[in-house]
Amino acid sequence: MRTLVQPAPASRCALCGGELRLKLIVSADREFELDQQTYVCVSCGHEQSYAVAHDRYERRGGQA
Repeated sequence: MRTLVQPAPASRCALCGGELRLKLIVSADREFELDQQTYVCVSCGHEQSYAVAHDRYERRGGQA
């Protein structure tokens, strides 16, 4: 069974240790099926980006 929700690459801000929340997912490289996920700290507003493997089964926008 596959996981329904992927965990964040890092759950805490590198600067203040605050909680990170997902802000944006952008397709970074179609050839290698990578996405760029941007997280924002709820405490200080610092943004961190990570390149992660694209989940082809993840639902993206639109209506069901």
